[in-house]
Amino acid sequence: MARYLQLVVLTDKGRKNFNENPDWIKEELDKEIELLGGKIVTQYALLGKYDFINIIEAPSDEVAAKIAIKLSATGTVNPTTMAAIPLESLVQTLRKSGQPDW
Repeated sequence: MARYLQLVVLTDKGRKNFNENPDWIKEELDKEIELLGGKIVTQYALLGKYDFINIIEAPSDEVAAKIAIKLSATGTVNPTTMAAIPLESLVQTLRKSGQPDW
């Protein structure tokens, strides 16, 4: 499965949920993502512009997009999702591609 970085900002509703039930962010978010076809590999709380980063796995970009859309529709989080390409895979692809086409 492909990996994605998901930067998460809690909404007012999400902050209220998190404050009232700190386990919510781990338990409920994990369940929601699994029901949508993905899996949380790990989560970190952040300081600054974003509240959390999730590293998730999904079988395709379309599933990763569905996860982001469905999560934001809950009104508790605003996720920004980015594909994460293993560096070694990118290096191998560049080695195989030879000279540029331009």
